[in-house]
Amino acid sequence: MSEKIKVGVLGATGMVGQRYIKLLENHPWFEVSYVAASPRSAGKLYKDAVSSRWLIGADIPHAVAELTVHDANDAGLAVGKCAFVFSALEMGKDEIKALEEAYAAEGIPVVSNASANRWTEDVPMLVPEINYSHLDIIAAQRKRHGWSKGFIAVKPNCSLQTYMMPLHALIQAGYPVRRMIVTTLQATSGAGYPGVASYDMIDNIVPFIGGEEEKTERECLKILGQVDGERIKNAELPLVSSTCTRVPVIDGHTACVSLEFDLPEDRKPGLEEIERVWTSYRSVPQELGLPSAPEHPIVVRHEENRPQPRRDRETEKGMACVIGRLRKCNVFDVKFVALSHNTKRGAALGGILNAELLKAKGFFDSL
Repeated sequence: MSEKIKVGVLGATGMVGQRYIKLLENHPWFEVSYVAASPRSAGKLYKDAVSSRWLIGADIPHAVAELTVHDANDAGLAVGKCAFVFSALEMGKDEIKALEEAYAAEGIPVVSNASANRWTEDVPMLVPEINYSHLDIIAAQRKRHGWSKGFIAVKPNCSLQTYMMPLHALIQAGYPVRRMIVTTLQATSGAGYPGVASYDMIDNIVPFIGGEEEKTERECLKILGQVDGERIKNAELPLVSSTCTRVPVIDGHTACVSLEFDLPEDRKPGLEEIERVWTSYRSVPQELGLPSAPEHPIVVRHEENRPQPRRDRETEKGMACVIGRLRKCNVFDVKFVALSHNTKRGAALGGILNAELLKAKGFFDSL
């Protein structure tokens, strides 16, 4: 494209906001022109606001370093300065929900990383390979609020990225899943910054993450649901039981998954067929050639000890689901281990892919 779309980042000084800033550097479609954060950072140059807490491990992009940070609580300040915003806000859910709606009301679409609007019935919770058709609900969302240009689209919880594409690939291929047991081993970066205290994580595993099990068990049903008039109607299956743990890994969420198919025994897929379905899986982001889309969304490894976060999280630019240890299950039908990069596919780069899909589908054409 000849001219890049100017975008803003809300919560730009936080950990996820910083990742947006770095990942958008040299993006072929988008250019950061507006940054906003809490009132204590407002009025400072971005480089000064993050000088003692830049966490990404590379230099701050020069063009953003010289931008003035604005108060994220005043949506009107963004008008005329950017076409849409990425939301990486870190505050209470009610505050985030109200603030994202305020930006949309100003005619500024919001592509959100936050959880506040995930359960709003007319807000799409996108994994672009899976539920791109949920973009159809945006018309109903705009109608309900009286918005002409603004809207809100969100991404799901980061831990879902480990197994949602493999699950969807099987369902799409005609192998519906009735029940699923998931145990997640989630990286410390998923807790944000400063996150879990080192004394709690070194030489330790924490077998509880507040709210994660509920998200794991419920969000997949919205993603697999269908647009039904002015709402998204959740799928009824699969039934999911989850245990979510925090492990001493920096980046990369792992999930141990067992599946039971909702099929007669003679119609259930074998291991070779499951692998064929996964390795051949492609969807709209690949067909459209979106810049952040992985060429191979699902990668299967055959080593007995893979995937591993340190070795496999960067597969396909950190945007693939990497699967290993596919085998028969003595209780359900099959089991496997899956890995995804929680701060790329599961956070900022996943949000950027959502924005690329929205752009490709014409949702920013009138801005």
